[in-house]
Amino acid sequence: MGIEDGKAMTRAVHLAGKGRGTTHPNPMVGAVLVKDGRIIGEGWHSSPGKPHAEILAIEDAGHKAADSTMYVNLEPCCHFGRTPPCTDAITGAGVKRVVVACLDTNSKVSGKGIEALRNKGVEVVTGVGEARALELNRAYFYFAATGRPYVTLKLASSLDGRIATSSGHSRWITGEVSRRAVHNLRAQVDGILVGAGTVLADDPLLTARDVGAKVQPVRIVLDPALKTPLKAKLVREAEDRKTLLVVGKSVADAATEPFREYGVNFIKLPLRKGFFSWQDIYGALLKNDVIHLLVEGGSRTAAWFVAEGAVRRLEIFFAPVLLGGDAVPSIGDLMLDNLKDAPGFNHVRWSKSGEDLRLVADKI
Repeated sequence: MGIEDGKAMTRAVHLAGKGRGTTHPNPMVGAVLVKDGRIIGEGWHSSPGKPHAEILAIEDAGHKAADSTMYVNLEPCCHFGRTPPCTDAITGAGVKRVVVACLDTNSKVSGKGIEALRNKGVEVVTGVGEARALELNRAYFYFAATGRPYVTLKLASSLDGRIATSSGHSRWITGEVSRRAVHNLRAQVDGILVGAGTVLADDPLLTARDVGAKVQPVRIVLDPALKTPLKAKLVREAEDRKTLLVVGKSVADAATEPFREYGVNFIKLPLRKGFFSWQDIYGALLKNDVIHLLVEGGSRTAAWFVAEGAVRRLEIFFAPVLLGGDAVPSIGDLMLDNLKDAPGFNHVRWSKSGEDLRLVADKI
């Protein structure tokens, strides 16, 4: 008995995940070729400009690709970009059947890749392993559909929703397992963002450590008045890890020069009622190839992103402790008068994270 469609697609999704952190702004794609019940070729996309997964799988199979079945987690492209259309390579190799997990929401591809294959006599099956494939590339799909970055908000909190004591002490609320999970989250995104208050309070490095990250995310600080100290870790170690400080237009160039000597880059944006607009921020993020953003707080920054409707996913790690009403809340004031105005999330999942609880929820 040969490999089943579901198992072959699981392998394709696994291969796609090997490109985590290196393919942006492209999606993660893996491809598997099967013939006579056996895998004869595999490939996965590693970075923009490099061969697509389908091409690598065909090259891996060689002449055996003729009359085989290809399993791919995303609809093959049918247009010229940095590389030629994958649909041409698939039909040219004589692949007779293509199993696709999900369609590409990119308007250049959506449905057209499947149509191109069928027009050449290739049998196409869709929807196999769709849920896992959609989850893998959720940031890409959201960006392709909306033109905006996908935002994940991460919080490390007590059971009563506090991130620090009344004196500001916060290290460490959650345990080692949860902290490692956060580093894994960092390794999956294009950028990590905090407010200047977090830099002043915690002096974070904002890197993905000890999880095999291939590329470090861009480090971003929202800092309208340039309060980030020159001695901050993310400034002093900015040379080999891109750091962006987003400041108000009124910040003098002379004030930014000492930071630039360490390799820090600046984005100057106008202020509206004392802060930036989400539209200006996400425009700046996209210019720096950030389509998946991890927001790590503090409470005012978290509240602002929630209030703007920018947060698509919550990742909250709850420690089994209580800090009480005077402690710092995980989310600042949302200025809500009515419960019906409260931002809603669904598809809530709970799991253990060492001694902590981990909640994941998506925007309605």
